[in-house]
Amino acid sequence: MIDPKKLLDDFLGSRTPDTSSKGENRAGGVVQLAKDNPMATGAIVALLLGSKTGRKLTRKSLKMGGMAAIAGLAYKAYQDYQSGNKPGRAAKADQELLQPPEDTSFNPARAPQGEDEFALALVRAMIAAARADGHIDAAERGRIAERLKETSIGTEAEAFLVNELERPIDIDGLVEAARTEGQKVELYTASRLAIEPNTRAERGYLDLLAGRLDLPDALVDHIEATVVETTS
Repeated sequence: MIDPKKLLDDFLGSRTPDTSSKGENRAGGVVQLAKDNPMATGAIVALLLGSKTGRKLTRKSLKMGGMAAIAGLAYKAYQDYQSGNKPGRAAKADQELLQPPEDTSFNPARAPQGEDEFALALVRAMIAAARADGHIDAAERGRIAERLKETSIGTEAEAFLVNELERPIDIDGLVEAARTEGQKVELYTASRLAIEPNTRAERGYLDLLAGRLDLPDALVDHIEATVVETTS
């Protein structure tokens, strides 16, 4: 069986192997590490999907692991939204990203469907977002499948990813996978992390997802600001 939480770590470049003496030169350079040594990190998956998940998450965020990092970002945005702050007053890029309080629906351990199942939903959400602009055609899927064989991601995870690339985007399934208010915010946050919405198709997809998740526009603005400021 695949490990959904590890796969999510791979997508975000979390817990990336330290290849320098102090780790300082590599902590924020997931994209470059994947390019230099694709066999060493599952972050290559994000690159293969054409996403921007290799952006510079803070070193402390990376150590948290992918699921906790997404939960932390989502909770920070939600907290600022609830407090009535203006978007753009989120955490600074060098500020520690805190894990959500244990008694909130943002706490991964409180996922009603279980951590692994929701982690898998987050992975699917990121893949769907990466495919939103339609650049992954049949030829590209074939190239990705061949490239995945060269990584150390594992045969089961490889098969899962290839299958996800082949199947139609199921936005209904993604929306249904978010069972709590916190999970809705997290699902959108993960989708936004996966891409830089530079095209109308990508922006339209995120707008559609936000609408289907019933996220207020003001909350979406806070998620955007938090992602941009914390992962620049």
